[in-house]
Amino acid sequence: MAFVTTRESDGVTVLTADRPPMNAMSVEFLGELVEALERLAAQPTRALVIAGREGCFSAGADLKAVPGYGPDDRRRMVERINAMALGTYALSCPVVAAVTGHAIAGGLVLALCADYRVASTDGRYGLTEVKVGVPYPQAAIGVVRAELTPQAARVLALGSALTDADKCLALGVFDEAVEPARVVDRAVAVAGEMAALPSEVFARTKRDLHDDALLAMRAAAAADPLL
Repeated sequence: MAFVTTRESDGVTVLTADRPPMNAMSVEFLGELVEALERLAAQPTRALVIAGREGCFSAGADLKAVPGYGPDDRRRMVERINAMALGTYALSCPVVAAVTGHAIAGGLVLALCADYRVASTDGRYGLTEVKVGVPYPQAAIGVVRAELTPQAARVLALGSALTDADKCLALGVFDEAVEPARVVDRAVAVAGEMAALPSEVFARTKRDLHDDALLAMRAAAAADPLL
């Protein structure tokens, strides 16, 4: 069974992650996600929507599987989380997160990699790495640093608690929150609007906004002590 699929909707590529029940990020799941992102980087689309399964965008790293991993798989886990963050954040096309429900830890990091974030009003959201005693891979914390205000980073990363869509809107984590059934359609509509912008200027402006952060993230990931 494939965990990651892509389809076209109104000229927009929709990448859907579906690993029941909570889209927890196993080594295999991350491998498929990174491969899909690499294909999209090699063959750019007009715009990309990243969606989760109904009710859950992603609960982050699969903490039930990790204790059974040997050293090689633990290394792959960190490498692929870094590759996921870097690969998404570096895409030149518009990227919209359709946050279909709960987005926790690495799941919220993936949403933060998008240029626009449409979230479900029903989800629970947070960066819970500190609470569960899991250090951030360097590209993941780099995205948190780049995309959140200092206040939001303190509240979410250091507070390590789950919160709701309204609080995330107030903190600037999400751009809008809609009823669960509308999340994907609204994300596709936003992606279509962004795709209509001049693509070369959009890509250059995005590169100018992201390059310093990406440079620092790549260097830190290469020297990641978790590896």
